[in-house]
Amino acid sequence: MQPKKREAAKFNKINREHRNANINAIFAYSVFFPVVEIILALSTGLLVWWGATRVMHLPGDQARELSGKIVAFFLYLNLLFRPLRVIADKFNVLQMGMVASERVFRVLDNDDVIHNQGSYAPARLKGKVEFENVNFAYTGDRYVLKNISFAMQPGQTIALVGHTGSGKTSIISLLNRLYQIQEGEIRIDDVRIEDYRLDALRKGIGVVLQDVFLFSGSVVDNITLRNDSIPMEKVVEAAKLIGMHEFIMRLPGGYHYNVMERGSSLSLGQRQLLSFIRALLYDPSILILDEATSSVDTESEQLIQEAIDKLISGRSSIIIAHRLSTIRKASQIIVLDKGEIREIGTHEQLLAKGGFYAKLHEMQFRADHGSAERKAS
Repeated sequence: MQPKKREAAKFNKINREHRNANINAIFAYSVFFPVVEIILALSTGLLVWWGATRVMHLPGDQARELSGKIVAFFLYLNLLFRPLRVIADKFNVLQMGMVASERVFRVLDNDDVIHNQGSYAPARLKGKVEFENVNFAYTGDRYVLKNISFAMQPGQTIALVGHTGSGKTSIISLLNRLYQIQEGEIRIDDVRIEDYRLDALRKGIGVVLQDVFLFSGSVVDNITLRNDSIPMEKVVEAAKLIGMHEFIMRLPGGYHYNVMERGSSLSLGQRQLLSFIRALLYDPSILILDEATSSVDTESEQLIQEAIDKLISGRSSIIIAHRLSTIRKASQIIVLDKGEIREIGTHEQLLAKGGFYAKLHEMQFRADHGSAERKAS
């Protein structure tokens, strides 16, 4: 069976199970409540009929006493059935809570851990990166990276390109030791990454993601991450270098402007530029840019591209990009497809080769050209 059909069959099976579970729950819910209401109505009717026939044949005092008892019994009956209805209603909520708690406890019981047994902790990384015959799978033997080998010298810029799911983000995750490789070796400055102390390794690697997360708080707090050891002068200096200082000063309160949760008061491009200031301020030896220009307009992309040029100057950089126009200046471009390296070379070399990269470039050129024509019309 083809992978697409196999996944579609799994999806349909999950949908059927989910539908059947919902139908069973609704059926039980729809049967229980009418039954309870019918029993309560019959009980009330029988009580009224029996009480009325008895009261009619009793003298005054006994009739009033019986009437009081009937009313009290009716109230007790309602007090009995109301909690039963509430319990039935809460049972559904309890079932949903149990399902949710299973997920929570599954995470809490997960014993996967990255072992921090290394002791090597240099004051600063030089920036040399080597992947040698790296194979990696998230689960079992379903490898998402197969025989990955490349080298980056200090100060170089490497670009990773390829379709979604080709393994680009997996490579940078392995470099940060977010996962453990199954086969091969990854070295930084000729030292295996397993030999580094985790905090020392990650301190020397800066990552700027596509989806920038900004916290509710001031601009300066989001740049420094509330690190009191960073003086305000350095923050302003980094903002000027990126070209954001004037924009920040135009905000109400300047560097103390509240950007709101997830930076909702700023545009995508402005959020991205703030993350660049943050990365520049911490001055990592190795910089990783993961799709930094994929969700912004053309004007913001130009500003971000200028900021990237300043940010990667003099440091080792790995750039992941769908827009091939942003990686032309890279020292080498690594083309990935289904977890394997298809081509390695400069922009000009890969275009001249006429292979996988050239096809990607032609497809993107046509798409950008068609978009520009539609805007012009």
